[in-house]
Amino acid sequence: MDTAALDHQLNTPEPPALEPNPRRWAILAVVCLAAFVTVLDGTIVNIALPSLAVDLDASTRQLQWIVDSYLLVFTGLLLAAGSLGDRWGRKRALMLGLALFGATSAYAGSVDSANALIIGRALMGIGAALIYPATLAILTAVFTDAGERAKAIGIWAATSGIAVAAGPITGGWLLENYWWGSVFFINVPVVIAGLVMTALLVPDSRDSETPPLDRVGFVLSIASLGALVFTIIEAPEWGWASANTLFGFAAAAMLLLSFIRWELRVEHPMLPVRIFENLRFSAASIAVTSAFFALFGFVFLITQYFQFVRGYGPLEAGVRTVPVAVAIALASILAPGLVERFGTTRVVASGLALMAVAFGWISTVTGDTSYLAIVGQMILLGAGLGSTTAPATESIMGSLSVDKAGVGSAVNDTTRELGGTLGVAILGSVFNSLYVSSLDQSEILGALPSEAQEVALDSVGAAQFIAAELGPNAVTFLNDVNLAFLDGLAVACYVAVAVTLAGSAFVLRFLPARATASLSS
Repeated sequence: MDTAALDHQLNTPEPPALEPNPRRWAILAVVCLAAFVTVLDGTIVNIALPSLAVDLDASTRQLQWIVDSYLLVFTGLLLAAGSLGDRWGRKRALMLGLALFGATSAYAGSVDSANALIIGRALMGIGAALIYPATLAILTAVFTDAGERAKAIGIWAATSGIAVAAGPITGGWLLENYWWGSVFFINVPVVIAGLVMTALLVPDSRDSETPPLDRVGFVLSIASLGALVFTIIEAPEWGWASANTLFGFAAAAMLLLSFIRWELRVEHPMLPVRIFENLRFSAASIAVTSAFFALFGFVFLITQYFQFVRGYGPLEAGVRTVPVAVAIALASILAPGLVERFGTTRVVASGLALMAVAFGWISTVTGDTSYLAIVGQMILLGAGLGSTTAPATESIMGSLSVDKAGVGSAVNDTTRELGGTLGVAILGSVFNSLYVSSLDQSEILGALPSEAQEVALDSVGAAQFIAAELGPNAVTFLNDVNLAFLDGLAVACYVAVAVTLAGSAFVLRFLPARATASLSS
């Protein structure tokens, strides 16, 4: 397709809608519930990480994989799932995704080892990949008025904030009253409610011109992302400059390049790469990726900070994450009004800048930092995220016709989950490298048997367990462990600052303020 034709497809206004769906707000509630359960799962898992470290003897790298196996499969399948939803019907894709998600949640809650849980989480990612693009595609098809659609997307985005709040609190309560598997079984009743409501309320919609599935592109996309995430997570163990790490990054780069070249050449690409020539679409995608990179990395580390360094129980830690969730929800709802007044560029760029300021502040935390200061950090972070994602999502979806809503939704969701996957992988690995380097300087650690040293360096939870057995040296070694944790947290925050500032600068340069921009802009 030439540039002029693509510009016409991406920027030609939609024909007037006949009549709005009278049940559109009830349908919005249904798709928000479906999106809610996938976000809820992520936040519940993060609050459970310290419990999993102890109950399943999981190392820091295994904890990363427990989070990222879900995100990796979720992200890798999103584009294909969006295309399949367009072909099969989005209602059918949503119901199948919910059923799979519920069944695999029950399996994940029944396993008895960290590696088995990693597999269970990967299987859950299949169901989530079918759910997420279907929710936004259904929303876009039902809300044909641009103003109402922007408000609906703001509410849809705010659902993430509500789930961020509900996840830690629900997970904390479950962990204090039941076993760790309950944080997965809680998904089952939510899924059942979602299935019933979808069957009763949601109309079917599909793209009558959906092309055949791009199987080669599908394989290359998963292989490239898998190679990248696997290398990042394993790099602290291999060494960042080791042959294994360099080979892994080279393989990921080659696979990604092959994917792009294939998508440019094939008649019916899974990802129409030239869609990124539209500045409104591409800059908004970068903004969402940057924001979720920072958010997922933050959640991965802050739940461990509250429980390992501050000594809070799961429920206490969960309650203390509420401010960030409330800020996300409020900012997501207010963002469309701010965009009307100031334009998308300023709102999204300011949101990412707020996130950068928040991470700079978070990097200063110690074991004695007042909770009031942490509340301020979380409010800044949440306000920045909500101000970024709601307008950026509207820019992505508003760049495409309703028939292509499934692909657009899948691209939007891929940017979110890709950012989150890389955030956990990169920030988690940076943290782990600094934690190991710092704790390795401990004199008490050096006096321990080699096996105990290896266990302490492998997991913060295990190190604290060892500290409790050291008698007179317990307090000193626990202090060494906490300082090593904070060293890793600080440097991970610096990386998040760099990513969000880079995203803000990119948005200021390339994201059009209004929807009238064209390819040539």
